[in-house]
Amino acid sequence: MSVQSGNFQVSEIDNEDFRNSIGTMDEAGKRKWVFPRKPKGKYTNYRNYVSYFLLVLFFGLPFVKINNNPFLLFNVIDRKFFIFGQPFYLQDFFILALGAVTSVIFVMLFTVVFGRIFCGWLCPQTIFMENVFRKIEYWIEGDRNKQMKLDRQEWDSEKIRKRLTKWSVFALISVIITHFMFAYIVGYEEVIKIMQEGPIENFLKFLGMIGFSMTFYFVFAWLREQVCTLICPYGRLQGVLIDKQTINVYYDFKRGEGRSKWRNNEDRKAVGKGDCIDCHQCVVVCPTGIDIRNGQQLECVNCTACIDACDEVMEKVGLPKGLIRYATESEIENQEKFRFTSKMKATTAILALLIGFLGFLMYDRGSMEAKFIKPAGSTFFIKNGKITNTFIYTLLNKSNEQKIVTIKVISPKNAEINFFGSDKIILKGDQILKGNINITFPEEDIKFSKQNMTIGVFDEKGKMIDSFDTIFEGPFKLLL
Repeated sequence: MSVQSGNFQVSEIDNEDFRNSIGTMDEAGKRKWVFPRKPKGKYTNYRNYVSYFLLVLFFGLPFVKINNNPFLLFNVIDRKFFIFGQPFYLQDFFILALGAVTSVIFVMLFTVVFGRIFCGWLCPQTIFMENVFRKIEYWIEGDRNKQMKLDRQEWDSEKIRKRLTKWSVFALISVIITHFMFAYIVGYEEVIKIMQEGPIENFLKFLGMIGFSMTFYFVFAWLREQVCTLICPYGRLQGVLIDKQTINVYYDFKRGEGRSKWRNNEDRKAVGKGDCIDCHQCVVVCPTGIDIRNGQQLECVNCTACIDACDEVMEKVGLPKGLIRYATESEIENQEKFRFTSKMKATTAILALLIGFLGFLMYDRGSMEAKFIKPAGSTFFIKNGKITNTFIYTLLNKSNEQKIVTIKVISPKNAEINFFGSDKIILKGDQILKGNINITFPEEDIKFSKQNMTIGVFDEKGKMIDSFDTIFEGPFKLLL
């Protein structure tokens, strides 16, 4: 069945087909497969551009290096971490922890103002599903109607051929994604080495890759929208965070109700009809199988497919676009033009400050970290009126450049340092170096049995690049 306006034709679906397509569960609680129609329109094009850009980043960043360091690497096994080419160590984990807390706060505040835009535009699940696996499915099986027809038909040669082709391509793509995921963990050089050596030489790593590949295949070939509707905690969090001032994809019920089928040359306002012509196009394009006209729902990922579908219909029947649009609930209820409220401005400012704070933490972590620890069970010794303590130093060069450093006692004064080697210590970029030093003070300068002491590490220009507070031990003195 179809309706026409001018030279355009708007396809509709019958009520039975509509009832069978809406939702992801049937009356018995069993899963219903979602067959979304291929979306097209302005927002779909924008999302495609964003997705392609992010996919290029995902597949390209493992090969990018800064100062011969990986741009991003999260090697948990060997405890090697690189972010934007800068090495991070276990000593820097407090920065990563603060960064994680900052990220959570950012996500919460972002959701309060901008809703679930992340899910529809930036989430890896959505990007891979809609712009990789779903496009492959359209290419092999056709659009919605052809997929539904193929699903209903018997397992003949056509169905077997198409399904085996689709599953094989899905499996291949899953393996490729897994290899690139491993490149973010062990580096692309190691991945190439594992591929060249074969599974026998790297049996455990091979099993890990198989496990990840099977997971990707399971998620994108079968689980699909259930990741968003049932598993993802962000979707559950959304219901707590959004309010009437949150920007989301909304159906303008004030303008659209009461919905009614389109009739040519009919004055809909005169007969009390709304702008929604009940064509269900917003439903059949939804990748999570919801009807946006039923109000804001947790299953909505703000993918904008329904906006494009509705705008296309409105244009064909000569009605204003925007029946479904980005808006706030308050805007829909009060029929007011959207405005960026003071709350939104303040929240956006806070988001910018959080990003700046996180960037500051990443930048201001220092180029050197030094520790001076007394060996276990060691004490002091006195000779010729001088007290000597032994310390084990650990120097970590966090930069990519070689450093030549010296060690000096900042306080108390009059310290002597005896090195087991040269007093000029050379550290290569990203190097950890350990050694021993003896620190000596005149006996009369040590007033306490445990004297606070600060040791500094200085570069060639005499600039202190790190310091460490420790204890210098001496004999017990009774102060009168």
